[in-house]
Amino acid sequence: MGQRTVSDPSLVCLTEQKATGSLTWSLFTTEIGWCGLGGSENRVHHLFMGHHSRQDVRERIERLTENEPQLTSQPAQEADWYPELRERLQDYFQGVKIDFHDIKLSLPQQTAFQSKVIQALQSVGYGEQITYGELASKAGAPRAARAVGTVMANNRIPVLIPCHRVVASGGKLGGFSAPQGTSLKSHLLQLESRNFA
Repeated sequence: MGQRTVSDPSLVCLTEQKATGSLTWSLFTTEIGWCGLGGSENRVHHLFMGHHSRQDVRERIERLTENEPQLTSQPAQEADWYPELRERLQDYFQGVKIDFHDIKLSLPQQTAFQSKVIQALQSVGYGEQITYGELASKAGAPRAARAVGTVMANNRIPVLIPCHRVVASGGKLGGFSAPQGTSLKSHLLQLESRNFA
C-alpha cells in the first residue's frame, strides 16, 4: 500500500463561508460505494460517502438543497470538482495512508465548544482513536462527552474531519451517521489500522 501524507497540522484551515452561488458536486465511486463531494472555489462544504448508487447520492444532494436552501442561491451543479481531492479520497478508501490537513473546509457557524471539538479532533492522526470523553477533555469540557457525540453526528465532512476515529469507552464503536452506519466506521478504522505506522 502506498502513502501520501501532509503532516503539518498548522495547515488546517477551518473557515465559515456563506454560499453566494452554487455548490459544485463531484459524484464518484470508491471501494466503499458512491460518494458526493460538494464545494465552491477551493473549499469543501460536504462529503457524502458509502452510498449504494449514484442516484442515492443525487437524492441526498436534493434533500440537502431542500432542507438547507441558504447554502446556495442557485441549483447544485455536477462536475469533476476538485479532481485532486477526489483522487486522494479514492486512494484513501483503497487503503492508502493519506492526511487531509491541507484541505480547506467551509463550516457553518459554530459555538466556541464546537470549534474546540473540531480543532481537537483534527489532531487525532491516521490510525489513531480517541473516546468521546477524551475528546471532550481535549476541548476543555471533560464532562461533555454526550455533547461531543452531537458534534460528531452533525459533521458534514467526514474523513476530512475524522469523526470515525471517535469511539465510545470500553471498546464500543459509538454511532456513525453514514448509510452503512457503524459497519462503515469499523471498516475505516480497520483500514487505517492495517496501514498505521
